[in-house]
Amino acid sequence: MDIKQLRYFIAIAEEKKISAAAKKLHMAQPPLSQQLKNLEQSLGVELVIRHPKGLELTEAGANLYKHAQKIVKYMEESRLEVKEIGEGVRGKLSMGVNTLSSDILATELRKYSERYPLITYKIQQNESAQLCKMVRERLIELAIVRFPLELDDFSILPLKKEPFYFVSSAQDDRHSSAIQFEEMQAYPLILPSTEGLGVYHMILEEFSRRNLEVNLLSECSDIPMLLELVSSGFGATIVPEVVLKMHKGHELKATRMDDTHLSAASGIIWLKDHYLSMAARHFIEQIK
Repeated sequence: MDIKQLRYFIAIAEEKKISAAAKKLHMAQPPLSQQLKNLEQSLGVELVIRHPKGLELTEAGANLYKHAQKIVKYMEESRLEVKEIGEGVRGKLSMGVNTLSSDILATELRKYSERYPLITYKIQQNESAQLCKMVRERLIELAIVRFPLELDDFSILPLKKEPFYFVSSAQDDRHSSAIQFEEMQAYPLILPSTEGLGVYHMILEEFSRRNLEVNLLSECSDIPMLLELVSSGFGATIVPEVVLKMHKGHELKATRMDDTHLSAASGIIWLKDHYLSMAARHFIEQIK
């Protein structure tokens, strides 16, 4: 018994005549009669009672008709769903975003969901190195990460660069509208990352390039907690602009750092030479 035979049987059950069912199916009558006989033989039961004026379903035939309707409907829905997934209009977009986050994500996802309302989402936040690992292990397809990173295994779509800001408590009166790196040495710093990773390393490198010591108080990868600590006067920090855009409501004094090589570069990554769902491809095209 296959899906074609079930379609034939549904037509026969509904039309009550082989001739009418054959006409509905756009086929000749003898082959349809043979298909019905083959189906009865394969199941070992009589499905219809043949009368001079037409056909009547047996109890077994009525039961098969009920199930055949469900099966054919399910098969059609499955075919459409698989087709839609292949075309990227249905399915799941799985992606990660760096702990320091990205201010484009919310806006782009809203636009994307308007174009593809049947897509669902899996969004995970983590450090960039962890996100790379998750993409390699196929736990997510895409990730928005902060550079620098070793990305030989990945395709990369760069996003815009952004400046860094020196941030202290709103009550801080030790500098005005500008601050030099030499002045930052007086501040205990809370760095927004974990030792050895992207932003943490970049900040230390910038101090080292100027032959300056860093008054390192703490590291903190939880950005809301970091900003709360800075707001309280516990220490100061250096963060990319996006952090200030996305985490408002803290009493802070933020000074843009123009006299520096520091700039926050980020991008979307995915594995080279691996399958990428149409949902992910459509998102990449939208960002481009």
